[in-house]
Amino acid sequence: MAKSINSSLVSIITVFFFWGFLAASNGIFIPFCKTHFHLSQFQSQLIDSAFFGAYFIGSLLLYMFSLKLNSDIINKLGYKTTIILGLSVSIIGALVMIPAVNSGSFPFILMSFFIIALGFSLQQTSANPLILNLGDPATGSHRLNFAGSINSFGTTIGPILVSVLLFGKAIAGDADKESAPISSINILYIILAIAFAIAAIILYFTKIPKLQIEEGDSTMKVLKTPLQVICGFLLVVILLFVYSSINAYSSASPSYVFLSSITVFLTIVFGLLMIQYQSIKKQNRFETKSYPQVILGMAAIFVYVGVEVSIQSNLGSLLKLPEFGGLQISEIGPYISIYWGSLMIGRWTGSIGAFKLNKLNTILLTIVVPFLALCLVLFMNFLNGASPNQFFMYALCVSFLVGAFFLGKQKPALTLIIFGSLGMLAMLIGLLTVGKLSVFAFLSGGLFCSIMWPCIFSLAIAGLGKYTSQASAFLIMMIVGGAVIPPMQGYLSDKTSIHSSYIIPVCCFAYLAWYAFKVKTILKIEGIDYDAAPETAH
Repeated sequence: MAKSINSSLVSIITVFFFWGFLAASNGIFIPFCKTHFHLSQFQSQLIDSAFFGAYFIGSLLLYMFSLKLNSDIINKLGYKTTIILGLSVSIIGALVMIPAVNSGSFPFILMSFFIIALGFSLQQTSANPLILNLGDPATGSHRLNFAGSINSFGTTIGPILVSVLLFGKAIAGDADKESAPISSINILYIILAIAFAIAAIILYFTKIPKLQIEEGDSTMKVLKTPLQVICGFLLVVILLFVYSSINAYSSASPSYVFLSSITVFLTIVFGLLMIQYQSIKKQNRFETKSYPQVILGMAAIFVYVGVEVSIQSNLGSLLKLPEFGGLQISEIGPYISIYWGSLMIGRWTGSIGAFKLNKLNTILLTIVVPFLALCLVLFMNFLNGASPNQFFMYALCVSFLVGAFFLGKQKPALTLIIFGSLGMLAMLIGLLTVGKLSVFAFLSGGLFCSIMWPCIFSLAIAGLGKYTSQASAFLIMMIVGGAVIPPMQGYLSDKTSIHSSYIIPVCCFAYLAWYAFKVKTILKIEGIDYDAAPETAH
């Protein structure tokens, strides 16, 4: 059984690589589209909006479809089958991208990105709980960390490989991103389509053990409070889009048609969701038992994704200020790379717990792996033309990460409390200082964000049984936090300063530390204590 589980895990985590590879590669593709299609900065950023918005819409539509059929689709089809279907959707999106790019229609390109990410939403909704339950759920966060480390590897090498493929060299500046021929874009997405297909074939022929959460009775009882939260969130988003559409119309902005279309689409989805809600209420299909860990977990995923994106999204503007280096745009790239590389460093270290190692080897690897990962990140930046000398002192931040792992003892709730607290402390140090110390403190946010996803996810779906896939869909919807919190920090920056706006990440890390403490208490009442799992299992 253990051998079967290990082979299943290896086949599943291949999709994690593609999520990171493509999401990070958007940073190369966006400037190309901006130049090639003569777009404004706002219009070019719609690529990320289409990509990450599809996670929310895809998970919501999947959930609504399950409600309509009164049957949990993922439990009925199986987690493995759902991942394969998601890969198939992504293959279609990658192939559609080829005529989209050649057509010269930017909305067509946005649709292609949306289709690819719709497939990713299916894959994520199924893959995360599947990995958590391939073995002891108490140690699931370590397996998800391992998968996350593969995702981070894709995030780290994706932009470099795409630059080499499109432009013949690994580059950092925007100027060179104008020269890629359309044929290079076609080759890129043909390769991605083939890669998705290979991953689907491997997964199809991989035997995955039947999980206890995939119960034979797939008739749905509905988790009431999470559904109410999603309805309320969707209504707020619609009102914001209505407000934006009115402003766009009054200023004769070309974005008016786009905003209006999105508003109409979301209004239709909200209307259908409310009809289903009333039908469920009339049929008495709401689950009476409360699962507060799901609600708190939804907020935690929203906050975590938001703070992870927000720290680096606002970092470029901070680094331009004289007291933080006064860097030119062409000099900022290595710092962004170090930030995303920090997530890889933390996830590689966190994944050590996924392997059955003796105590001495675990200790040695926990010390060695993060510094080896740092060397890899610096070496990749060196290949990209950046001097690693300026980042050698960042090893001190990595040493704090190593200490945090030893204090966390591979226990999800305790680890999340420690990492949330250290993240908050790092942001406060960044706020109260200037220069290299401040910059390194903000960069270290990537280290402390690194292992939060698996910890949050494993705690949020603990003890849910056949409701696991339903809760997973709600959690994946909350990735939309990456589209909300960065603009919030940007707005505060406009009103105050870019430096003082980092108070928002402080608040985010504070919530995440509180979430871990609160959910640990809630789960203990239910007789679940993942932190009590024996360390000898690893």
